[in-house]
Amino acid sequence: MTAIPTGQAPESFLARRMGVIKPSPSMAAKRKVDALRAEGKAIVDFTIGEPDVRTPAHIARAGIAAIESGAVKYTASSGIRELLEAVQLKFRRENGLSFGLDQLVAGVGAKQLIFSALQATLDAGDEVIIPTPYWVSYPDMVLLNDGKPVLLPTTGENGFKLTPAALEAAITPRTKWLLLNAPNNPSGAIYGEDELAALLAVLERHPHVLLMVDEIYEHYCYDGRYVSPLAVAPGLAPRVLLVNGVSKAYAMTGWRVGYAAGPAWLAKAISTLISQSTTSVSQICQLAAATALSGDQQCVADIIAIYKERRDVIVGLLDAIPGMSCPAPAGAFYVFPDIRGFFGRRTPAGKVVGNDLDFVHYLLDAAGVAVLDGTAYGNPGYMRMSFATDLDTIRSGCEKLAWACSQLQ
Repeated sequence: MTAIPTGQAPESFLARRMGVIKPSPSMAAKRKVDALRAEGKAIVDFTIGEPDVRTPAHIARAGIAAIESGAVKYTASSGIRELLEAVQLKFRRENGLSFGLDQLVAGVGAKQLIFSALQATLDAGDEVIIPTPYWVSYPDMVLLNDGKPVLLPTTGENGFKLTPAALEAAITPRTKWLLLNAPNNPSGAIYGEDELAALLAVLERHPHVLLMVDEIYEHYCYDGRYVSPLAVAPGLAPRVLLVNGVSKAYAMTGWRVGYAAGPAWLAKAISTLISQSTTSVSQICQLAAATALSGDQQCVADIIAIYKERRDVIVGLLDAIPGMSCPAPAGAFYVFPDIRGFFGRRTPAGKVVGNDLDFVHYLLDAAGVAVLDGTAYGNPGYMRMSFATDLDTIRSGCEKLAWACSQLQ
């Protein structure tokens, strides 16, 4: 058998843009956990950002029916009519918003739609304002499209929310987008109606700035409800893009179906880019997503009830650890505890914990608990833990974590 060379290319073969981005930290963490488990090590994994429940049966059956009926063809790049009409219905039913079909576009997950929106609008040097903490891919997406990420720090003391004054000060003539994620990954922060109104008033004074809102965790709200910006300031509709998908609410991460709603010119531009990249979303998955969005929504309520219980359990366990502060997230399915109380302490091996990266590496080595560092999300001094796992795992993992913390001197 002939051994095939690995084909490792000299760096001169790669485009310069590859030197300014890094692999997704969450995907890198998953690979490390998988490798450790392959070595036979027991790892409690709190890095995974996807629901652990199964796709509801009626949605899965719609996908099976699509296959059996022969619905396995290319589709229009913007999405099939059945899906776009289901998206229309969703916005009317849940958000009180009315969009024309030409204002909607489907993508291979919300991630593709965010990337494509940036690709369609950014010229070299255009600025994108991104509040911290942010989903790990946002800055690299901007860099890949020749833009400049402008990171605006927020703190736990203000609930990890962007203030109108900070937004106003960050806007320049080169600002193209404000990119919001609410409910936020990793902090769970949700903006109230008054808070949104104050931020949107700033944008009203700067008509050259577009607003993109990643609403993928919209349904994961535990204390109140999510309010979409266009329900607060409908006059901004000509420059607002709402991005969402079925991955989180319907436990459909692997189906890869996202959708976006915004001005027709932008939806058309995104669709054009899709036509030259992935062509379209799988017809099978689009039909399943249409069933998810237009069918009985009790399955969503059932999932959220499960996750609210998990949130309350993990917050109680973590907040009880001396040196750690863990406020309850209002939304999403992550906790983002403050771990600065452990900085300066020594591990049993004598190593000083100097930052959040040191802390998460210590947890993995000492206790077999995998979490993600706050630095990856733009907020050093914190760590992200997903509670998209069962209660037994949450309890056992937090017990191991508490033990590891108790060993720090």
